[in-house]
Amino acid sequence: MPEADSSKAPKNYHVDTPQKSEAFFLKGSNELDWGLKNRLANIFEPSSGRTVMLAFDHGYFQGPTTGLERIDIDIVPLAAYADTLMLTRGILRSSIPPTFNRGVVLRASGGPSILKELSNEQIALSMEEAIRLNAAAVAVQVFVGGEYESQSIHNLTRLVDEGNRYVIATLAVTAVGRELVRDAKYIRLATRICAELGATYVKTYYVDDFDTVAAACPVPIVIAGGKKQPELDALRMAHNAVQQGACGVDMGRNIFQSENPIAMIQAVRKVVHENATPEEGFDHFQSLCAKG
Repeated sequence: MPEADSSKAPKNYHVDTPQKSEAFFLKGSNELDWGLKNRLANIFEPSSGRTVMLAFDHGYFQGPTTGLERIDIDIVPLAAYADTLMLTRGILRSSIPPTFNRGVVLRASGGPSILKELSNEQIALSMEEAIRLNAAAVAVQVFVGGEYESQSIHNLTRLVDEGNRYVIATLAVTAVGRELVRDAKYIRLATRICAELGATYVKTYYVDDFDTVAAACPVPIVIAGGKKQPELDALRMAHNAVQQGACGVDMGRNIFQSENPIAMIQAVRKVVHENATPEEGFDHFQSLCAKG
């Protein structure tokens, strides 16, 4: 039985101090459930409001991409420097130590390989599986303007419904097909559609006039790293994106294909979380390389 409160000290209810109700730090996220906000706080660093996601889900349609031949050797040492990992359930189970305690974003769509029409994807992960794997978010490819546009959008809306039911975030990834122009007009269209249909946050490409893309999207945007670039160019892209409204980056090849991946991810962190200039980030990269 609980003991009676026998303390003689006067109680203090702080009646002159109204209870605070602080706004959540991510735009468009204040009205989300507590559990979803908690998961987002494991993806985005609350102190900066940004994230450095390490993406290495490429194998779900490309197989053993250069730099991802051995996840245990190539990727696991980088995990300590990432705010969150974006990967497939197979790699999570087989290769990632369960002691990793930041956010996990699971690839939830798939089907065709690089040998087929990529937009013909289906949902490839149940929400129950995402719960078993303690995911903070699930990621789905959305092919606005692609041959299977409606199917991919339906994949998104189904995952949004399931994510809302189980309080797991949904990341909409805007895919650009071979025939589509990667410019601000298209990216504004694709990201806004994803947000309108309920995506918790959106991953897209950095383009000219990116500030208009970020302004027109009512939920957080992270930028894709894309193809491997020289380190300074990748840092410049990350810097420009966050200064123009992105809430972080989801980089893969520009980190794990770098000449020094551990130094590169730390340089990206400096640019994203500390507002370092690209040159300062590159100096940090070179300094870490020199230390071996």
